Amino acid sequence: MTKETVNQLIEWAVKYNDPLYFKEDPIAFPTKFRDKYRRGEADLRDIEISGIFAAHFAWGRRAMIVRDCGRLFDEMDWKPFDYVMKGGWRSDNTSIHRTVKWSEVASICSRLKTIYLRQDSLESLSIEEIRTEIFGQKEDPKAPNKKINMMRRWFVRDDGAVDLGIWKNTSPENLLIPLDVHVHDIAVEIGLTTRRQKDIITVQEITDIFKDIFPGDPCKGDFALFGYGVTHS
Repeated sequence: MTKETVNQLIEWAVKYNDPLYFKEDPIAFPTKFRDKYRRGEADLRDIEISGIFAAHFAWGRRAMIVRDCGRLFDEMDWKPFDYVMKGGWRSDNTSIHRTVKWSEVASICSRLKTIYLRQDSLESLSIEEIRTEIFGQKEDPKAPNKKINMMRRWFVRDDGAVDLGIWKNTSPENLLIPLDVHVHDIAVEIGLTTRRQKDIITVQEITDIFKDIFPGDPCKGDFALFGYGVTHS
């Protein structure tokens, strides 16, 4: 990778790490609950739960994601933690977002309730535990876990810009880049990887390069990739 490319990535990361570009984005929902939390109107667990579902819905057009997240939190009366802990979750087979049905939302709520009965936060859960114990997916050591890594970026990075920094016991240095098809295509195009597999090895390879470019904060590179997508669309 040329010095010019590295400098361009740094420039994009600085420019696009700005709430201006994320008003119509899934992160808007945990951000809203973070703001309510600061005013004493919400619980830390409201932020966590809203992040879980915003990340889970984060596929497809952003306008559709935002619309369907809004429908979900309307159902929760904008009190996610109360909704999870009270039970009686809506659990029919109607779609709430693309292939995600209300019954799947109820299953996630049930697993979240079990976890919150034993601990006050989700921070101590590993990526694999979030995958299996919250989302109910099978173990897959090769999975890129894009949504989970994106959610962890939201909750861990704490530079006062876009991300929320609610998890204080996890270092940004240990975050992994959220890898989906779009991010992978960009990473290949600009020379961050030559691997065609969208797996954890590719995630680690891209993350390691960003560790060199953004020491101690590799997921700042996620904003650089966002910037590339914006400027080359």
